[in-house]
Amino acid sequence: MSTIADRVAIDLGERSYSIAIGSGLLADPATYDGLPGARSALIVSNTTVAPLYAERLRTALAGRYAQIHEVQLSDGEEHKNWQTLQQIFDTLLAQECDRKTVLYALGGGVIGDMTGFAAACYMRGVPFVQVPTTLLAQVDSSVGGKTAINHPLGKNMIGAFYQPRLVVCDLATLDTLPARELAAGLAEVIKYGPIADMALFAWLEQNMGALLARERGALAHAVKRSCEIKAAVVGADEREAGLRAILNFGHTFGHAIEAGMGYGVWLHGEGVAAGMVMAAELSRRLGLVDAAFVERLTRLIARAGLPTRGPVLDAQDNAGRYLELMRVDKKAEGGEIRFVLIDGPGKAIMRAAPDALVREVIDACCAP
Repeated sequence: MSTIADRVAIDLGERSYSIAIGSGLLADPATYDGLPGARSALIVSNTTVAPLYAERLRTALAGRYAQIHEVQLSDGEEHKNWQTLQQIFDTLLAQECDRKTVLYALGGGVIGDMTGFAAACYMRGVPFVQVPTTLLAQVDSSVGGKTAINHPLGKNMIGAFYQPRLVVCDLATLDTLPARELAAGLAEVIKYGPIADMALFAWLEQNMGALLARERGALAHAVKRSCEIKAAVVGADEREAGLRAILNFGHTFGHAIEAGMGYGVWLHGEGVAAGMVMAAELSRRLGLVDAAFVERLTRLIARAGLPTRGPVLDAQDNAGRYLELMRVDKKAEGGEIRFVLIDGPGKAIMRAAPDALVREVIDACCAP
């Protein structure tokens, strides 16, 4: 039996949808009421998640589709590429799936991003549903319609904006999440405090222990509040013309870490965590926040079990390597890197910064 703790609405006119948050939702047939009818569905998952949850999802969907197909992809950020994406298309075509076929993304952010991109492309667009099974995906990547694959030169550089029909956040799936993945998801929860809601930040300071212990009530609040903030931002700026970019706090540095280390060596949330410290320190050096704020943020990130210092990507010119990678970023304009900075706690802005100052920050914030 499922328990829906809440629903959060994403208001995008005819592309509007809801985020269902609760326990036991994945296996409840009623969760999927209201989705478009179709002859077939395709469950896209990976070799880690599918053995845990694919059969439950298939059973829940059994009365809805005449045929339910499944494809299991390799697990990990390093597989978020053209070759893996092609496996989804191969399955859709081999099973003669039509333009009404519904895709179900069962897994974390990598599966969600790739399934959404496949749905955007197959027959120029088929419906898809996000069923995120990691905290990071539940609070961030499954919401808002960003879909993509990585390129060796940059993360998420090939993709499309394409909204799901429903997001199903089953908190029970977090019980099987490895501790490192849970911590990585907390980075995306922490992010929402400095950019939009310092009350949430204070709540996280008080409840970090409960979150790490996977207390269901604490997780429900963290997921709901994160989704509410993201829903408001996406509703106001679906295609990242301006406001939505604030959701990338820590990501410019973080994406450089992921690409520079090799995808999968650092988890996305780990890169974002160290990236937030760097972005906060850059904000301080630009006179936007004080040292106490940077210390407070760094302390909370550390309590979540996340790295607070970036890795060395190049022993000879570490800052130069970071800058090189950050210029291959969707927020860069004309080769100028634009950072999400904190303009006072709870408010984010986007602006450029002198390379010399960015170098100082990288040198100060990277290991050893």
